[in-house]
Amino acid sequence: MQDTTPAQLRSAAAASLKTPGAKRLKLLRQLEEVENELRPLVVEAWRHEVTYRDIRDATGIVANTVRLWVNKAGAER
Repeated sequence: MQDTTPAQLRSAAAASLKTPGAKRLKLLRQLEEVENELRPLVVEAWRHEVTYRDIRDATGIVANTVRLWVNKAGAER
């Protein structure tokens, strides 16, 4: 029976992260692209008095994020 060294265990653990980690990074990039597309649409919806609840229900974006985007855009109703 051969003992596994800590370095081998560490290497195996690091290797196990590669595939799911790559998937996660790809999804994060896609999410960023979608949010960049949504940001002006959400601000415009807010300008037209679409409620925070309706924005959240349609997009999954919470009120605090909507407020942040609106403030960064300098939007007014």
